[in-house]
Amino acid sequence: MPSRTPRLTFPVLSAAAASFSMLQSLVSPVLSTIQLDLHTTQATVTWVLTAWLLSASVATPLLGRIGDMTGKQRTLLIALGAIALGCLVSALAPNVGVLIAGRVLQGLGGAVFPLSFGIIRDELPAERVPSAVGVLSAVIAAGGGLGLVLAGPIVTAMGWRWLFWIPVIVVTATALLTRRYVPESPMRSPGRIAWPAALLLSGWLVALLIPLSEAPSWGWGSPEVTGLFAAAVVLFAAWVRVELRSPDPLIDMRMMRLPAVWTANAVALLFGAGMFSVYAFLPEFLQVPAAAGYGFGVSVTGAGLLMLPMLVTMAVSGAFSGPIAALIGAKAQLVWGSVCGVVACAGFAAYHDHPWQVGLASAVFGLGLGLAYASMTSLVVQSVPAEQTGVASGMNANIRTIGGSIGTAVVSSVITARPRPDGLPHESGFTHGFLLLALAAAVTVGLALLVPSTTRDAAPDPEPVALEPAR
Repeated sequence: MPSRTPRLTFPVLSAAAASFSMLQSLVSPVLSTIQLDLHTTQATVTWVLTAWLLSASVATPLLGRIGDMTGKQRTLLIALGAIALGCLVSALAPNVGVLIAGRVLQGLGGAVFPLSFGIIRDELPAERVPSAVGVLSAVIAAGGGLGLVLAGPIVTAMGWRWLFWIPVIVVTATALLTRRYVPESPMRSPGRIAWPAALLLSGWLVALLIPLSEAPSWGWGSPEVTGLFAAAVVLFAAWVRVELRSPDPLIDMRMMRLPAVWTANAVALLFGAGMFSVYAFLPEFLQVPAAAGYGFGVSVTGAGLLMLPMLVTMAVSGAFSGPIAALIGAKAQLVWGSVCGVVACAGFAAYHDHPWQVGLASAVFGLGLGLAYASMTSLVVQSVPAEQTGVASGMNANIRTIGGSIGTAVVSSVITARPRPDGLPHESGFTHGFLLLALAAAVTVGLALLVPSTTRDAAPDPEPVALEPAR
């Protein structure tokens, strides 16, 4: 029986969210190392990240819905168990296929985000919910950045498999703390699990991601690629139709019609594409041997250090997002965060001859992430009824993950389109990939300007979060 110790509940939820968030970036800097060790191709090893994103995209709304029906704490334990099991499989993987399977299991833990938001909604008084959601969003953002920095020292000291052994230990401990200190909410949402929607969601994502990844080798006009793209369109249309007709949708299309919600979620889609792509391919660029005519030939640790400015600025801007929003509003934060994305990605493309140039651009990118993460969540939360806070926040996080799965597949196909004789990508592949991300960020600025200002477009309560039993 969980112990009703409210002040410990939020730290435990933060640990669970941070653990999963770190897994989204922890392997990104070491994809090249894994590729060499497991004797696979660059296009295949990218699926170590893409498969995780795909799994999380489907599991996040599905397990979130199961949690609403059967109990959030119980479902959170299942999600943490899937993460631990997936990490164990990955740590023991003899080949890239088993590693990808382990990453699919880890992706089932994506439900940690909506379940944590939902528990916060259930356990806190309504006036404290926006503050807690904002703080947890900052923890998620910081966890992703921290994974990039920690990967190098872990791999250097113990090898890449310890990127999964350590999470096995941490997540198992977090699950035990969750069992003890996170209370099971008595609140239940009646309804059914939308299995057809889950199958269609996974179907159109797979049908879209496979040709995006394989088109450079199959040919963009090949029957396989065009057939899968056509299937993706049909399955997507069927998925939207099923969701609109379902009384218990996985992703509520009716809520998506709210102006503040659809615009913030459209921003989340493109922000996810940019964030996960930078996490995946900037470290790879930094590790390319200088003899190739570009890159710096740094170690995994060196790549993490060059991206440390991103983590620092992300943490600082996230910490001050509340006071900043009080002055300029959450919408302005989102706009300026998107502008930072344009400047940073254009900088990666145009100025990458010296390490300090990449470090500066990564600092600008982190500044934009810190501003945008909190403001996206705040705008969504302010625009829906209090009882839909968890659903809306989880949906925003899930759409960001879907954007990441699509973005990494697209950028991967651009970078690996014409490999050199030595197997390395051409510099132009990285340049074009980063320019594509800059263009996506520019569209994000336009979408952010469309977000309607709300009467409550202000900072969440900046006071430290301490959970109290809901009254």
